Amino acid sequence: MTQAFKTIALIGKPKHQGANQTVMALYHWLAEQNYRLLVESKTAEGLDLPENCLRDLASLGEEAELAIVVGGDGNMLGAARVLARFDVAVLGVNRGNLGFLTDLSPDNFEQALGEVLSGRFKTEYRFLLDAQVYRHKRLVSSNTAVNEIVLHPDKIAHMIEFSVSIDEQFVYSQRSDGLIVSTPTGSTAYSLSAGGPIIHPKMDAMVLVPMFPHTLSSRPLVVEGNSLVTLQVTSNTDDLQITCDSQVVLSLQPGDEIRVQKSASPLRMVHPTCYDYYQVLRSKLGWSSKLY
Repeated sequence: MTQAFKTIALIGKPKHQGANQTVMALYHWLAEQNYRLLVESKTAEGLDLPENCLRDLASLGEEAELAIVVGGDGNMLGAARVLARFDVAVLGVNRGNLGFLTDLSPDNFEQALGEVLSGRFKTEYRFLLDAQVYRHKRLVSSNTAVNEIVLHPDKIAHMIEFSVSIDEQFVYSQRSDGLIVSTPTGSTAYSLSAGGPIIHPKMDAMVLVPMFPHTLSSRPLVVEGNSLVTLQVTSNTDDLQITCDSQVVLSLQPGDEIRVQKSASPLRMVHPTCYDYYQVLRSKLGWSSKLY
């Protein structure tokens, strides 16, 4: 069999019994086919794996040609924020709940994965968002998101005030529980729960979704993907924050400026040839279910 990839990284959900079983099954199956295998260090905790194959996430990105992420979408998001900086293909095995970003089944991954490893796969690029926090015109923190960047208070049901500009043109001031700035990938995540539209992942666009705005006229806004979205905090409160994929928190102070724009490094995902985005939507969102 022709090998499309020679060095493969395995990344799993640490200390998760099901994910551990799948990581070990993948390791032995791939080892039998003489692939060079690397395993993320935290994933390998408690597993019987050789020390010389263990790497941190950044090292996996530098050395591997393909990274297989075992877990749910949350695990994929955490790995993707790092791996997108490297020229590594990423494929997911679902050990979570919905699994919008994880294609393979943990119970019968062999056939579909075998096709991918032989070079029969679809390649898809997903862009990420960079969030930068400026205080008195000085950059104080930054991070990246695959799904969404959210401005919100630390307290529940606490309205905040902020303004939104796009490409340095003022759009609106708003009182609401916050604002979601989502990628097409994230349009089926938190943004969807807040009433945002589903955007096909090939679209070069971002969506701004207000969270419980204090006006009935405020609606989600879809903007061009290369836009610079600037949020200016006007609330006089110290409990505001920016979250990236609900996993990374950047603290804010009154008067801070948040700049959100497309990251320079996209995520390279590979899918089995049978991958169908609309079938994923039907399956995950229950569109195939009968109403009665």
